[in-house]
Amino acid sequence: MADTVDEDREHLHSMGYAQELHRGMSTFSNFAISFSIISILAGGMTSFWLGMVTGGPRVITLGWLIVGLFALLVGMAMGEICSAYPTAGGLYYWSAKLARKNQARWAWFTGYFNLLGQIGVIASVDYALAIFIGYFIRMFTDDFHLNVGNIFIIFLVVLVIHGLLNTFSISLVKIFGDVSVWWHVVGVVIIAGILFIAPDNRRGLGGVFDEAPAGLTGWTGGVFVTVYLFALGLLLAQYTITGFDASAHVSEETVGARTEAPKAIVRSIYISAIAALVMNVAMIAALPKKGDDSYGALIFGDANDPFLVNAAPRVISAAVGTNAAKLIIFIAIIGQFFCGLASVTANSRMIYAFSRDGALPGSKIWHKINPKTRTPTNSVWLGVVLSALVGSTSLIVKGTGAGRYSTAFFAMTGICVIGLYISYAIPIYLRLTNPDFQVGPWNLKGRHKLVGWTALAWIGFITVLFFAPVFWPFWKPWGADNQFLDDGAGNTFYKINNFNFTGPLILLSAIVIWAYWHFSGRKWFTGPKVQGTPEELRAIERELDAVEHGRAVD
Repeated sequence: MADTVDEDREHLHSMGYAQELHRGMSTFSNFAISFSIISILAGGMTSFWLGMVTGGPRVITLGWLIVGLFALLVGMAMGEICSAYPTAGGLYYWSAKLARKNQARWAWFTGYFNLLGQIGVIASVDYALAIFIGYFIRMFTDDFHLNVGNIFIIFLVVLVIHGLLNTFSISLVKIFGDVSVWWHVVGVVIIAGILFIAPDNRRGLGGVFDEAPAGLTGWTGGVFVTVYLFALGLLLAQYTITGFDASAHVSEETVGARTEAPKAIVRSIYISAIAALVMNVAMIAALPKKGDDSYGALIFGDANDPFLVNAAPRVISAAVGTNAAKLIIFIAIIGQFFCGLASVTANSRMIYAFSRDGALPGSKIWHKINPKTRTPTNSVWLGVVLSALVGSTSLIVKGTGAGRYSTAFFAMTGICVIGLYISYAIPIYLRLTNPDFQVGPWNLKGRHKLVGWTALAWIGFITVLFFAPVFWPFWKPWGADNQFLDDGAGNTFYKINNFNFTGPLILLSAIVIWAYWHFSGRKWFTGPKVQGTPEELRAIERELDAVEHGRAVD
C-alpha cells in the first residue's frame, strides 16, 4: 500500500498539486461516496410520485433499465478521463487539460455548472429528507403540521448537522460512508421483503407494466402524449442516478486512484440501478389495484399532507399498515441522511479544488485546509450556506399545497441533474475531439467514440425532458381546499401549480456564469495552477504532516 500511495503522490505532483488532503481512502470507501449520493433510498423513494403520475408502473420498471444503461455509458466515458487525471477538481480540471484552446474558459464553465449541480443535489436531497422526517413525525403525533415552514426548519437542521459532522467528525463521516452501502443494500432487501408480501388487495407483481390512470397530469391525447409522459417518467431514475462524479472529487484521498476511482464510478451506477429496480418493483406491487380511486389520492395527498414526495410513504402506509410503514420509512430516512452527508463531503472537495486554482470569490478562504483533520472545513460551510439559499426557494415560490412544494422541488432536482450533466458533457466532448489524449490504466480500449457520443446524445435528451412541464401548463394553482378542476368537457383533473422553473433557472445561471467570466474572470482566471516545483510541493506536505502529528516543522 505504501508503494501505491507514493505512486499516487508522484502522479499528483505531475499535475502540479501537493498531497494536502489525507490519502487513506480505500476502494470501497470511494465507491461508497458515489453510491451514497446516488442513494436509491433517496431518489428512488422521493421521486416515486413522478413515475406514478406519468407513465405509471410501466415507466417505473423500464426506466431503471433504460436510464441505468445510458447513465452507465456516461460514467464509463467519465471514468476513462478520471483515470488519466485523478484530482479533486475532477471535471473542470479535465476540461482544462483536454481543451485544445481556450482552456481557462472551458474549465470555468465546467466548474461552475458542476458547482451549481452539486449545490442542487444537497438542497434537493436534504429538503426531501426533511419532508420524509415530517411525515415520520406525523406517524406518531397529529400535533405536528406538515407545512412549508416546518419542513424548511427541519431542512436547515439537517443541513447544519451534515456540516458539523464534516467539520468535527471526519472519521465518523468515513464510517457512515462505508455503513451507508450496507444500509442501502440490506434496507432494500427488508423493504422489498415486506412489500412483496403486502395484503392481497394490492396490485402485485402482475402490475409492473401497467399504465398510469389517465388525466393525472392534465395531458390528454393519443400516442404523442403517451410517449411524452413515458419520457418524463424516466426522470425518476435519472434524478436518482446522479452525482457519481463524487468518486473523482475524492480521488486525491483514494489509494490507487487511477484505477479505483473509475471503477467506483461505474460500479456505483450499475449496482444502484439493479437495487433500485428491485425496490421500486416491490413498491409497484404495493400500489392499489387497477381502477382503485385511491391511486390518485396517494400521489397528491390531502390538506394534512399535500407534499408529492410523500407519495411513496402514503403508498407504503396504505399497503402494510402504520407499524411496518414506520420501519420502512425509518430505513429510507437514514439512507437519505447518509446521501446528504456524502453530498456535502464531495461538494466540499470540489469547492476546495476550484478555490485552489482561484476560481471562486474568496478562494483563499475556501481553499484553506484544517491542518488537524486535513480537510477543507471552510468549503464545507460554503456548500451548506449555498444549499440553504437554494432550499429557501420553497418559501417564496407562488402557489399553495402540493403545487407550492412540487414547483420548488422539481426546480431543485432539475438544477441538480442538468447542472451536473452539463459539467459531465463538456469534458466528454473535449476528450472526443482531442486526438492527443493519453489514456490512463483504466480505459475503454478504443470504444470511447461509441460510448462518448452516445453519452452526449443521452445528456441532450434528458436536458430537454427536465425543461419540459410535467403537468398541463395552463392549470390554475391548487386551491387550499384541494378540489379538482373541470375543463368544461366532462374531464376532471387535479389542480396544481405546475410551472417548471428548471429551464429559466438554468438559463439564468448560464447568463450569470458567462457574465462573471466575460466581465471579470477572463482577466485573472488562467485555469488549473501549479502549486510549485516538486521540492516546494514536498515542503507543503512536510508542513502539513508536522502539524497533523504535532511535530515541529523542519
